[in-house]
Amino acid sequence: MRAKEKQVKAIKQLRGLKLKSSKMRLAAEKWDKPWKTLIAIAMSAQSRDETTIAIATNLFGKYPTLESLANASYEEVLLVLKSLNYNKTKASNIIACAKMLLGKYHGKVPLNFDELITLPGVGRKTANVFLSETGLDAIGIDTHAAYISKKLRWTKNKSPKKIEDDLKQLFPQSYWKQINPVLVRFGKTYTSRKKKDKVLEEISNIR
Repeated sequence: MRAKEKQVKAIKQLRGLKLKSSKMRLAAEKWDKPWKTLIAIAMSAQSRDETTIAIATNLFGKYPTLESLANASYEEVLLVLKSLNYNKTKASNIIACAKMLLGKYHGKVPLNFDELITLPGVGRKTANVFLSETGLDAIGIDTHAAYISKKLRWTKNKSPKKIEDDLKQLFPQSYWKQINPVLVRFGKTYTSRKKKDKVLEEISNIR
């Protein structure tokens, strides 16, 4: 199959994934400040979006400004995050990230990948999801994106960076920011691996 045909098929499959997915709020969405968006995404690593949204809402209610969060005590932040996976590391990183955003970036979240990944708790996936949420062209690769991409034969790789590169080669740039939200919603819609694989098999046959 030629590259253009593969691209057309992949776009149809992406649309198929979207149609088969439930509408739900993801942790990256609907925050009123960029710093809240970034921190909520970082908090969501290895945690359910529903859990993250509830805890982040409580966190931002207690610390409504970046300054208040930067000056928060580790023990108090940890208490808010107590039911979140990896809460100790995340509590430490959240405070350090807030301090760095204030000290180095004057309270503004940088819209540059290389700068974002220097922030505590911000890795490649978090940076890319944040950039795509702000409307920039980026692809965040998490467990959902990796699993579905391999099942649909968009990639043969296991490394998130290599999967990201493969998807950037496959999809037009205008589609990049859609990919993670669509794949995550699909992954969360089908909690049964058997059902998920069955639907993915149907979507893989889209021509």
